[in-house]
Amino acid sequence: MIAMQQQEKSKAAPTKIKDNQHTDIPGNPSTAKSSKQQLRKEATAESLRVLTMEDWKFWKENGYIVIKQAVPREQAKRTADFLWEFDEKDPNNPETWYTAPRADIAMKELAGTGMVEVYNNQYLWDNRQTERLYNAFVDIWGTEKLWVTIDRANLNFPIRPGHEYKGFIHWDYDPETKPQNVQGVLALADQTDENMGGFQCIPWLYRNYDSWKLTQPEDRDHFKPDITGLEDKLVKVPLEAGDLLIFNSSQPHGIRANNSGDKVRIAQYISMMPAQENDQDLRDWRINSWRERIAPEGYAFPGDPRKWEQTRYEKANLSELGEKLLGLRNW
Repeated sequence: MIAMQQQEKSKAAPTKIKDNQHTDIPGNPSTAKSSKQQLRKEATAESLRVLTMEDWKFWKENGYIVIKQAVPREQAKRTADFLWEFDEKDPNNPETWYTAPRADIAMKELAGTGMVEVYNNQYLWDNRQTERLYNAFVDIWGTEKLWVTIDRANLNFPIRPGHEYKGFIHWDYDPETKPQNVQGVLALADQTDENMGGFQCIPWLYRNYDSWKLTQPEDRDHFKPDITGLEDKLVKVPLEAGDLLIFNSSQPHGIRANNSGDKVRIAQYISMMPAQENDQDLRDWRINSWRERIAPEGYAFPGDPRKWEQTRYEKANLSELGEKLLGLRNW
């Protein structure tokens, strides 16, 4: 409690992340680029809270796993309803869906893919501090002491003339560095139709990266693999509202094009990694981000020029778990 009170009273109100390593590359700067703690290597049925041993084996082999109903379906729908409101769009009127972007984004492959620039709203925090969702990340890392990423959401609309974009595959972290990190996507609406926008990845390349790279030119882009010849190995992961997808950051992944004609992919990006309680600068930024509803700045995060989070919505209420996941309270 004392540590929490000290953080609340902190005079520092940083609006920028010190030593941000993501100003010109992908990745979320609200936690470390790579953890000093390694991802969990072994597990037993007794040590797992949410995953089964079958899940664990699938995770180790394929580099991703789906946790069914990580948050209740009704909770996911409430978040989706909020996103429609925040983005000034009507779910029942497609003519409201296709608008010019409010802010320019440096990461051009994300342009037109429906990123919603909201980061600290109550609905997003409600999902982050859901016990089952948190416990899934505990299983993956093997530690309870985690921080959650400050990240946004997605309304991925069907492609139509004048509003096209390409699906893509990339890494947010150079796989050569063997990043100790994971990323996550929470489905806020059903995305079981493989023609609609959603998550895709290449587990084969995740498993065979070391041999595959020997076939590639030395000056290859370490963030965008040439997947020529690997198209049949793409996996389109179906999700239902409330399902959480966790994937290893060495997994090549991306958003696929939404060719459904009428279905909208709705999701929230959520991940967790070991807490860095001794990094006071980052801790101060995270607390201020929550308190003042500030977005992380970086290559992939333009923020909302309307400043709606600050002007229309209150600071999110956190549970004791939420306070620890933010860094407001020590583990």
